[in-house]
Amino acid sequence: MVVKTGSTVIRICVGSNNPVKVGAAKQAFTLMYPNHIVHCEEIHAPSGVADQPMTEAETRLGAQNRTHYCARYYNEQQSDSDIDYFVAMEGGVDKFEEGAATFAYVAILSNKGVLMTGRSANLPLPSKVYKRLQANEELGVVMDDIFNTSNIRQKGGAIGLFTNHAATRESIYTQALVLALAPSLHPEHYSDQ
Repeated sequence: MVVKTGSTVIRICVGSNNPVKVGAAKQAFTLMYPNHIVHCEEIHAPSGVADQPMTEAETRLGAQNRTHYCARYYNEQQSDSDIDYFVAMEGGVDKFEEGAATFAYVAILSNKGVLMTGRSANLPLPSKVYKRLQANEELGVVMDDIFNTSNIRQKGGAIGLFTNHAATRESIYTQALVLALAPSLHPEHYSDQ
């Protein structure tokens, strides 16, 4: 890799092979560290939760589990790992006072052991979609069926379809990651001391 003079490389490991998640992580770190070169590696990281998380708690846990898996993998497999951040995203659904919605949790684990967790905004879901999810279908499969698309979860996702692509799955993940990264930019304001 050619490094620009004076540029620092930030190495991140994304706990997914999904190009939407990898793209969101690279975009978020590039936005937050504009004077750095972002090197992104990806690995399949199991969430340890259902394929379609149905609660906020399960969705948060899935993102955190993926992040911790990445850190363990690199610590066990590569003793000289120089990864700066382990990053994961998990999409989920839940029923709120306003109705059913989909959202994502993101988790970022620094190489110093600091875990930063964030959440995206809600996208309201039609009740017919939520009922299918309650019947153990995954959101991407339901959206492909309703909108006659193919593998939408590796593209704009339900968010793209329901917003006519004004927002996408990647843009929502990127925003949540940017917000979750705030403590890494200003640790002096987030420390408990």
